Amino acid sequence: MNGIRTRFQRDEQGATMVELGLVLPVFLLIFLGMIDFGRLAFHIATAEKAMYLAARIATVRAAACPDVPTHNTRGTIDPNVTPPRFGKKCSGGANVCSNPGDISCTGDSSNATALEIWNRIQLTLPPGTTISNLKFTYSRDIDLGFLGGPYVPIVTVELQGVSFGFISPLGGLMALASGDSSAADGWSATIPFPAMSTSIPGEDLALGTDG
Repeated sequence: MNGIRTRFQRDEQGATMVELGLVLPVFLLIFLGMIDFGRLAFHIATAEKAMYLAARIATVRAAACPDVPTHNTRGTIDPNVTPPRFGKKCSGGANVCSNPGDISCTGDSSNATALEIWNRIQLTLPPGTTISNLKFTYSRDIDLGFLGGPYVPIVTVELQGVSFGFISPLGGLMALASGDSSAADGWSATIPFPAMSTSIPGEDLALGTDG
């Protein structure tokens, strides 16, 4: 019996399999994690390019939001003061041109401009992104335009409210480690995708009026 016990203690057959069983899960976790973070970096880079393209298209198309004026009208004027003449720069006074303020809306497939932009960029955005994750904002810039001329806003297109889904267990472990168990679904997890936007001055397409 002593001989059998001694041979059993010295027998190292199967030790490699035990070591492989301990190391392989860690290796796969790190490998799949690298793939996930590579996917995240790829989508961030392509989404930034997509926002620039979206803003560039939006500046040369009809507004993606309702109620965006097409030309500059007079602002509130004192009846005892001679109103400014058409053609005067909006920056020539506080009330030369009316101020519509910032006009924002989310992307809607019923709008031709929003739909065109969405069809151009949707394949470059993270899975699960919809047209409603796009936000369009038209902001007045007093240094752009003249009274009676086309309304030339600063056009901003923003990607917001998007989630990025991990495919590896690393995402679930990260969510559990951070205490956000609601973000974990089994071994997978989602994180908020970074919001990003691009702003470009609108273009004068000679769409104004002669007053």
